[in-house]
Amino acid sequence: MKLTREVPPSGTVRDWIKAHASLAGAAYVFSDGTPALDWSDLHREAHAMACDLTRLGATKGDSIAIMQPNSREGVLAILGTLYGGFRATLINLAAGNAAIAYALEHCDAQIALVHASQQEVFEQTRTAGLQRFELPKSRSIVKLHEVSPGDDALLMYTSGTTGRPKGVVHTHASLLAGGWTTAIAHELTASDRALCVLPICHINGLCVTMMAPLVSGGSVAMCPRFSARQFWQQARDLRVSWFSVVPTIISHLLHGDAEPDSATKTRLRFGRSASAALAPDVQRAFERRFSVPIIETMGLTETAAQILSNPLPPGVRKIGSPGIAFGNEVEIMDHNMAPCPPAVEGEIAVRGPNVMAGYLKNSEATKDTFAGNWLLTGDLGRKDKDGYLFVTGRLKELIIKGGENIAPREIDEALYSHADVIEAAAFARPCQTYGERVEAAVRVREGSALTDEKLRGICVEKLGVFKSPDKIHFMSELPKGASGKIQRMKLLERI
Repeated sequence: MKLTREVPPSGTVRDWIKAHASLAGAAYVFSDGTPALDWSDLHREAHAMACDLTRLGATKGDSIAIMQPNSREGVLAILGTLYGGFRATLINLAAGNAAIAYALEHCDAQIALVHASQQEVFEQTRTAGLQRFELPKSRSIVKLHEVSPGDDALLMYTSGTTGRPKGVVHTHASLLAGGWTTAIAHELTASDRALCVLPICHINGLCVTMMAPLVSGGSVAMCPRFSARQFWQQARDLRVSWFSVVPTIISHLLHGDAEPDSATKTRLRFGRSASAALAPDVQRAFERRFSVPIIETMGLTETAAQILSNPLPPGVRKIGSPGIAFGNEVEIMDHNMAPCPPAVEGEIAVRGPNVMAGYLKNSEATKDTFAGNWLLTGDLGRKDKDGYLFVTGRLKELIIKGGENIAPREIDEALYSHADVIEAAAFARPCQTYGERVEAAVRVREGSALTDEKLRGICVEKLGVFKSPDKIHFMSELPKGASGKIQRMKLLERI
């Protein structure tokens, strides 16, 4: 099947796995030493798992709960479920028992594919009637359900930081389109290999590093988790050409001792940053030290990951911007849903083939999220005269001090400007005088002599007194979700 820059991929995940079955070379290699999967292996194993699930009585569109870490078994659980025409329901293994139990109950799954390492969590969170199945792998062929592009493919729950997690439903068409937006933005080919260190139960790990290579014919090097100590060695040994990470990982690599060798730096076409804003000072320092260009992007669970990306070198990369749209439309809208002119702030809205079908069992939230066929992201931003988008804040995270809106991101960037700061996030604390006041939390490198006074002085110099934090909390680690994204809304309760 052919991939083009103009038209999103047609067909289903099953179609693309079948189409690549004759390709030479590996589809997946694994850092833990488990056997690689070439494309014919992947097709055979995914088909066999689809047959097993069908034989167990799963009907078309049923949720199959998947509790799997990054692994060979996890890859096959996801792709086998999709191949069979079932709804792959990815359970966030780092979400905590309450959130896991909610997802397992809400999705109505009767079958769970549970890794041995997750057996205890499964027993603590399972609902009545939900069974863990050890697939028989009998290899006997059964007739599979017919699958079409508009059928449900994926159910993935949001982090739920501002309420109950919402179940995002993607079809085969939108899931493949999510991989396509990444593939065309980064000009991926069959010779590219992605390094996957983000969890595949998160939209970035799944769509960017699994779906993009599926539609481009490239391969994936799968690691159980991110390790700052092992990252560059894995990039070398697994011969990868690109990686997708989050800003906290970039910061940890920057502050670590490990270095890539010259051959690895030559082979790496780019690194990709997503899931949260990347501080410009961190990006510049990373590129100076490692000589690997970082492509900042932006995506959502509701859009099967990427909506914006900076072009690859030698195209224009604007540091501080997640770039321009590839494969979908992104606009800045005013409160009347009219596009804002350049430099004027509004809400970021998206429409295109990668947009979700809706939220499972939540028609009200689905209705509130769409204005016509535009998906409203809840993020604020503006475009410059060249069409590059700059995120200025999130509606629910804005700090409103004395009636003035303050975007936490600009405070974060001021804090990251000091080389000792590894993690940083500003947040609001209720205040009788101003309604809310600004505070921040940071993690600094071991042995740092940084003080609250020093960091607040940097903020005052860059932002002025009014926007600067009244207090800065030093923490051993900031709360993060499964992808490594800092959860700003949980800081106040944690502190």
